[in-house]
Amino acid sequence: MFFETIQKQHTNQLPFVAYRKPNSTEVKALLQTDDTVHYIDDYSESGFVFAPFDTANKSILIPFEQADSLDMSYSNLGIQARHNEISLAEKNKQNHINLVEKGIQAIANQTFKKVVLSRKETVVLTKFNVVQTFKKLLDTYPLAFVYCWYHPKIGLWLGATPETLMKIEGNQFSMMSLAGTQEYNGSINVAWEDKEKEEQQIVTDFIVNGLKPFVQDIQTSDVETVKAGNLLHLKTIISARLKQEEFNFKALIHALHPTPAVCGFPKKAAKAFIMKNEHYNREFYTGYLGELNLETKRHPRASKRNIENRAYAITKKSTQLYVNLRCMQIKDHKALIYVGGGITKISNAEKEWEETVSKSKVIKSIL
Repeated sequence: MFFETIQKQHTNQLPFVAYRKPNSTEVKALLQTDDTVHYIDDYSESGFVFAPFDTANKSILIPFEQADSLDMSYSNLGIQARHNEISLAEKNKQNHINLVEKGIQAIANQTFKKVVLSRKETVVLTKFNVVQTFKKLLDTYPLAFVYCWYHPKIGLWLGATPETLMKIEGNQFSMMSLAGTQEYNGSINVAWEDKEKEEQQIVTDFIVNGLKPFVQDIQTSDVETVKAGNLLHLKTIISARLKQEEFNFKALIHALHPTPAVCGFPKKAAKAFIMKNEHYNREFYTGYLGELNLETKRHPRASKRNIENRAYAITKKSTQLYVNLRCMQIKDHKALIYVGGGITKISNAEKEWEETVSKSKVIKSIL
């Protein structure tokens, strides 16, 4: 019933999102009852947010109160993605290498310390089924945030992202610093080069400094190697408590997004370089998505002495946002696949090209 309902919603050209959180068996869906485009204003709204890379553009909301919700248990089949080598046009390769070399030169000229440069690949679809593709993503990527998002006035996007942007439960805050990439070859016990370590440290430092006006008791975990599809990354978890009296969600989002993991550092100079030199619109790639201000009720544990406690539920707001990576947009019988990588002063343009090829395999295996 769950997948048939999603298929019907798509056929009827009504907005919806279907998604599953990492390591979960629960798949949820929100089905908007009309085709209005709702925008985020000040982040006091509640619903599923779909936000672009460029903060000058508006974020889209599927409001909880204007959507029917569905959920189901869906066990992962744990299918291992088969990564078929697809021959890519030499022109694409040369364009990306030229872009990366330009980025390395800008770093040498001290324009910025790091920049994330990306490209778009097009795959022609002979046949495409939205539900079958979503199921393949669910089966293949149990550790990712897997989603299918559709609005008739904006487009159709699917993805399996390994990266959490932030989680807020009551006044508890956590955020992930994820950067550095290498191919997975059977083990996560690998050596990392200075380039990847530096790239990841830049992201961690940026997040910690950006958080200081909004939180207290900041703690950072040890750096660990994690697997995402056929790739490995370096990860640090940053946790803190919100300063409730001076917490401004909109200001926090603007301080942190886009992070150096998807943009660069310093942010303003890196973003200006991206907008001028990438020669395409990222749209929602490297934006973020997820549940915003979802109200959850928790009943306190009742003792025999205090049985009436059960009547009092504690309402908490929870927000879980993910960075929109490993994603594709479906448009005009084509899949537009977005891939990129972080560039620092010791980057190698040829290696950076190879990294984007590895990343594109993740999503191409689904098609």
